[in-house]
Amino acid sequence: MASHVGHRHGTQSWSSAHPMVTGWTVAAAVLMIFGGLMAVFEGIAAISKDSVFVATRNYTYQFSLNGWGWTHLILGIVITLAGFALFSGALWARAVGVVLAGLSMLANFMWLPYNPVWAIALIAVDAFIIWALCAPRRDRAA
Repeated sequence: MASHVGHRHGTQSWSSAHPMVTGWTVAAAVLMIFGGLMAVFEGIAAISKDSVFVATRNYTYQFSLNGWGWTHLILGIVITLAGFALFSGALWARAVGVVLAGLSMLANFMWLPYNPVWAIALIAVDAFIIWALCAPRRDRAA
């Protein structure tokens, strides 16, 4: 009962104020930050026309390496910021995380011919992030 009184008077503790900032949400946040930073580095490498990337002819989703670099750089920055926002435990942050992980999955699917191993790894990480953010939560108070 004392915890209910705290909720009414605004004296919540961190654990009662942010019940969603545990377990899978924290894992998803950390993976989003990591994946976002890796996308930033990937974008910088593509913009600088690094020789790490494979050049494939007649690819359906062909786009200039410079264009893909900017796409990954911007998406990586936004994903990293959304990962930090997940630590707030807000529902909007989880929804944004799901949308951005989905966009990242699409970008990495279209990026497959340029860096296949890394693209597949990030698609798997993004799939886990979506699962972690959409997994049903148990109410600890019950």
